[in-house]
Amino acid sequence: MKYIYASMVIIGLAFSCVNVNTAGTMNPFRKKATELPLDLIQLPEGFDIDIYADGVINARGMDQSPSGTLYVGSRGEGAVYALKDLDGDFHSDTMFVIDEDLEMPVGVAFHKGDLYVSAVSMILKYENIEDRLGQDIEPVIVYDEFPTETHHGWKYIAFGPDDKLYVPVGAPCNICESEDRIYNTINRLNPDGTGLEIIAEGVRNSVGFDWHPETGELFFTDNGRDMLGNDKPACELNRLSDQGNHFGYPYCHQGDIADPKFGEKRACSEFVEPFQNLGPHVAPLGMEFYTGTTFPKDYKNRIIIAEHGSWNRDIPIGYRLSMVAIDKNGKSKGYEMFAEGWLQDGTAWGRPVDIEQLKDGSILVSDDYADVIYRIYYAG
Repeated sequence: MKYIYASMVIIGLAFSCVNVNTAGTMNPFRKKATELPLDLIQLPEGFDIDIYADGVINARGMDQSPSGTLYVGSRGEGAVYALKDLDGDFHSDTMFVIDEDLEMPVGVAFHKGDLYVSAVSMILKYENIEDRLGQDIEPVIVYDEFPTETHHGWKYIAFGPDDKLYVPVGAPCNICESEDRIYNTINRLNPDGTGLEIIAEGVRNSVGFDWHPETGELFFTDNGRDMLGNDKPACELNRLSDQGNHFGYPYCHQGDIADPKFGEKRACSEFVEPFQNLGPHVAPLGMEFYTGTTFPKDYKNRIIIAEHGSWNRDIPIGYRLSMVAIDKNGKSKGYEMFAEGWLQDGTAWGRPVDIEQLKDGSILVSDDYADVIYRIYYAG
């Protein structure tokens, strides 16, 4: 069944539910949105943060339709949501549950009136979604031949400038050689599910990507392997220059570390180096080029990255938003922080997941741990 919640009902429902984070453990710090310590979030001068929507249980991938409806996937909750801001005050006041009991429907992509949703091995399509919110909608199966393994099986999805749907397939392990070439890849296919092709290999687990607004090149985050120590390898921001580029996994990490088990088979020099190494174990997920006009001018075309945070590092790291700027020669100008404060004294009260830019130039940030969506805007 599908339900429609007004804003007050959303809040009441959220606090009667058990919240589960991405590691499968309950969040003991779950608070009402009005009690979340937003004053702890450190932002550049002139920026501010607010709650756009509350009670969006396990909020993960986001995509907004031209009409302004925000679609949100989840992971452990198995639900897909649609949020509306009916009075235009940048606070969602209506939420629809489009579907539920799906398998890790992390990715959502709105395309020509239809909503595409990833569900591990399948891509589902909810046709004419804007006119059917609040109704029972039977999805169309667009593609159902992706692997069924759930280890790194959740998928961020998005339509590219070539009108094709881009879908990653993560490694079915921490570190391994996969017999099936489809693992450790980013793929694209036509909107009707035909024409699947691998466009990038050696990608351990990408859960976020975007296209450069001027060059059209695909940039994507990649989560580094575990169990090599607290401080290596770095997670990566990568750029796809040519179809079929190989980014090193499982043989090479962060561009210069040979894997202890597989590194003797292929040298790091064979692979595309990271565009920018990020922090070790920070778990970069969603990323987006900032193309708005309301942030200061030097933010134009910067990449904003949601770092979900480490799960087994002795001293936790991540739980923040970072940025990478690109110089006039197409090189990284470095890696810097944009928003942090969700991690306090080794304890996290929130975990950023995905980023979506609104028409007014502000950005939304989903949080699957606090079950909210934030709005960050420039008020200077």
